Amino acid sequence: MKTSKAMLEKREFEAKRRLETEPNSMSNGGSPFTAPSSPSSKLFSNGRHPSPVSAFAVAVTRFLDDVFPLRYSRKGSRIWRRPSYRCLLFFLLGFLLGLTPFGHVDDVPSSHDFSFDIEPPPVIVTSPENFFLDTVDLGVVKENFDFTPKKQLIVVTPTYNRALQAYYFNRLGQVLRLVPPPLVWIVVETDAESVETADVLRKSGVMYRHLVCTENSTNVKDRGVHQRNTALEHIEHHKLDGIVYFADDDNIYSLELFESLREIRRFGTWPVAMLAQGKNKAILEGPVCNGSEVFGWHTNDKSKRLRRFHVDMSGFAFNSTILWDPKRWQRPFATPIRQLDSVKEGFQETTFIEQLVEDETQMEGTPPNCSRIMNWHLHLESRGLVYPKGWLLQKNLDAILPIK
Repeated sequence: MKTSKAMLEKREFEAKRRLETEPNSMSNGGSPFTAPSSPSSKLFSNGRHPSPVSAFAVAVTRFLDDVFPLRYSRKGSRIWRRPSYRCLLFFLLGFLLGLTPFGHVDDVPSSHDFSFDIEPPPVIVTSPENFFLDTVDLGVVKENFDFTPKKQLIVVTPTYNRALQAYYFNRLGQVLRLVPPPLVWIVVETDAESVETADVLRKSGVMYRHLVCTENSTNVKDRGVHQRNTALEHIEHHKLDGIVYFADDDNIYSLELFESLREIRRFGTWPVAMLAQGKNKAILEGPVCNGSEVFGWHTNDKSKRLRRFHVDMSGFAFNSTILWDPKRWQRPFATPIRQLDSVKEGFQETTFIEQLVEDETQMEGTPPNCSRIMNWHLHLESRGLVYPKGWLLQKNLDAILPIK
C-alpha cells in the first residue's frame, strides 16, 4: 500500500512539473506534446505590426483549430488533416485576394465602347497634280435582250423514187439546213420508207418526220395530193403550231423565202417564176400587190383563167392553226381541210386555198409589193431515165476504152 501510494504521488508531481514547463501549450487548448513550428506560423507570429490580411489569416487558423482540433497518433506524429487545412486556408486566402479590387471602377470602359468591327488603318494616297484617270473600254457591246421567239416553219415535201431524186432531195436538204430554227421537215413517201430517203434525212442535220402514205395513188394524176393530205392529217392530229409550206423537191428556193414565211399571220402568197411546157420561155404566176394588199393575179395560161386564185403550189403558205383551231379564225364549218383528188390537174391549188380564205382581203402579199422572185418552178426532169437502186450505177461507163 505504501509503495503504490508513493508511486501515485510521484506521478502527480511529474504531471505538475510538466504543466509548469509548458503553460502556453496547455492554455491555448493545444496538445501536451510539443509541435515544431512551420514557416507559415513564423509568418503570422514574427511581425510586430501585423497587417489586416495576416490578422485575418490568424483568425481563420484559430477558427479551424477550434472546429477541427489536432489529433496525434500514439507515437506522437501528426495525421494528414493538418496539411489539408493549411491548403484550404491558402486557397481561400488567394480567392479573397483575387476578389479584392486594386483599381478604380472608372478605368473599365463601358459596354457601348466595345466594337467588333475591324477598321483598316487609314491610307493616305498622294497623287501628282493634274492626274486624270481615263475611262477604260472593255469592248462590251450592250445588246437588246428583248427576245421574240421565231415562228416554226413546217415544210412538207412529197417525194418518190426516180433517177434524179438524190440530186433534188440533197439540194433541198442543204437549203433547209441553212434556215435558222425552229423548222421541221415532213417528208412523205408512198407505200414504204425507202432506205435512200431515210439516209439523206439522217445526214441532213434538219429536224424531220418521215411519213408513209398508204393511199392508192396510181389513178391520180398528181400523186402528191394524197401525200400532202397525209402530212395535213399529221399536223392536225399532233396540233403542230407554225407556218405550213408545200416545198416540192424539184423546185429551187432562196433563203429569203423562208425568212419571209415567218412574217405571215394567216395566209401569205407571192409570185413564182415558171418555165412554160415548151421550155422556151419563162412565165410568172402569182399575186399583184400594193404593199401587202393583193388586188390582182399574174397568169399566162388561158386554160387556168377559170381558177379563182392563180397561185402555184409552191407560191403560198398558211398558219397551221387553221387546220385544228377553226374557232380562232371564225371558220363557218369545221370539216377537215384537204386537197381534192377529184378536180382537174392545175385546180388543186385554188380548191385548197378556197378552204383557207374567203377572198383576197384575208391574204398577205410578200415581199412588199410582191416585187421579188424568191423561188422557181422548173420542169427539167427527163422521164426517160431509169431509177438506179440505191442511186448507184452498176457500171460507171457503158463503153470502156483501153489505154494504149
